[in-house]
Amino acid sequence: MADLKATFEQAVADSKSLPEKPDNMTLLKLYALYKQASSGDADGKRPGFGDMVGRAKWDAWNGLKGKSGDEAMQEYVDLIESLKD
Repeated sequence: MADLKATFEQAVADSKSLPEKPDNMTLLKLYALYKQASSGDADGKRPGFGDMVGRAKWDAWNGLKGKSGDEAMQEYVDLIESLKD
């Protein structure tokens, strides 16, 4: 567990220095995996139509409901690794 957390934290740091900026769908997936790994299932109310970005982020995060923190961490790490190539 400690190794996975350290690897996850390194991937978060690596995400800030990727060779090129990922597309919006990939950024949403990274956001959702990060939130699921660090905070668990989405909470609070879904943002309204006036907040399209917040709504998309919440929907992506809520789509991972039930996924364990460890699973989300590993998927985040794997996705960052794939973007480094």
